[in-house]
Amino acid sequence: MISMDDIMDMTDLGHDEIAAIAEHEGLPDLNAAALADYMMHHHKGPQTVNRMICEDIRAALHRHDAKHARELFVVLQHFIAQHPEAIRGSD
Repeated sequence: MISMDDIMDMTDLGHDEIAAIAEHEGLPDLNAAALADYMMHHHKGPQTVNRMICEDIRAALHRHDAKHARELFVVLQHFIAQHPEAIRGSD
C-alpha cells in the first residue's frame, strides 16, 4: 500500500512545503500533495507556491502568531533555496 510519505516523496516539495499549501488551501495533505505536484510542473507554479507561503506568513502575523510566521519563513527560505525559479519576477 502506498503511504502518505510515499506520495509526498513523489512531489518536488518537502513535507513542510506541502503542509503550507494544505494550510493555505484548506486541504488534506494528500490533496495538497497532488496540487503541489501539479503546480510545480506548471508555468509560474513555483511562483504561486511562493505567493501562497508568503500569504500564510502574512496571515499568521495578522493573527499575532509570530511563532508560526517564523516557522513558515523557514519553509519559504528552504523552498526558495531548492527552487530559485520561484522568486517573484523570474521567468
